[in-house]
Amino acid sequence: MHTHLFGVLLAVTGNLIISISLNIQKYSHLKSAHQGSQKPYFRSILWWCGSLLMAIGETGNFAAYGLAPITLIAPLGCMSVAGSSVMSVTFLKENVRSSDLLGVTLAFSGTYLLVAFAPNITQDITARKVQYYFVGWQFLAYVILEILIFCILLYFYKRKDMKHIVILLTLVALLASLTVISVKAVSSMIILSVKGKMQLTYPIFYIMFIIMMASCIFQVKFLNQATQLYSTTTVVPLNYIFFTTSAIIAGIIFYQEFLGAALLTSFMYLFGCFLSFFGVVLVTRNRENEHLQQSYIDFGQIPGKQMLDKIQPEANGQTYGTLPDESNSTKSPGGEKKDI
Repeated sequence: MHTHLFGVLLAVTGNLIISISLNIQKYSHLKSAHQGSQKPYFRSILWWCGSLLMAIGETGNFAAYGLAPITLIAPLGCMSVAGSSVMSVTFLKENVRSSDLLGVTLAFSGTYLLVAFAPNITQDITARKVQYYFVGWQFLAYVILEILIFCILLYFYKRKDMKHIVILLTLVALLASLTVISVKAVSSMIILSVKGKMQLTYPIFYIMFIIMMASCIFQVKFLNQATQLYSTTTVVPLNYIFFTTSAIIAGIIFYQEFLGAALLTSFMYLFGCFLSFFGVVLVTRNRENEHLQQSYIDFGQIPGKQMLDKIQPEANGQTYGTLPDESNSTKSPGGEKKDI
């Protein structure tokens, strides 16, 4: 139990560090844009500080999977989204919305239920146990079904050029299920090896390591495609929901984490997941629209123009409104107006 709590602490801390890193990188981009700097973002010291913090946060998450069940660690990703929202208000001076407060409250409430009602199983994930699970009929059936679904979606994605967000994020989630399985196996075997129970001499360790790296690389590919085609306010909550659901299913099937769990415990756990999902959706909902300021042209700033009028963009178009009547004419030296 103490090991699980330590894993939860690592995961929560790691996700909060990731949210700090994202806000530092965002601040770096905003600072460069404000200063009109043309140098690449990777030359900014602030951006590298954010990247370093992100690496530390992800390391904490990696270690957490080796100490606690997947079904306990995976949903805690909501802490990164909620923490990022709080820090963007605190440090980047973004507006506080009622949906943000409600979303953060629901995310924290869901996290409490997840920690309280997650499966309380203690098992050392040794190389032999990973081998046993790897050739079990449950996992083999799951992998065959996953490969079938993945190939069908990939066919529509490649051949039919269907790039719907559900297709892209389902591909990410299917790969994520393999990622969390392999991450937990690799992390657990490294931790046991550090404790003196050498596991790194087993071939299954390197098989899991290759699966982990390959699935991560292809996840990034499809996730980048999704962020290019759709807004982050759509991608972030959907990806969190898809990823967490996929990770939970993978943990239940491969590591049998809910084996023998009571019905009430399972219900409260699922209710905690729902609260976390809904909280993340509320926090990210319409977030990008907050940054879209309505621009205008102030002719008072243009030499030779003595006007207080501002040209607002047309409500339903991409063009600017028409000039006042006085702007369509000019005075001749004799005092008469001439059309421009």
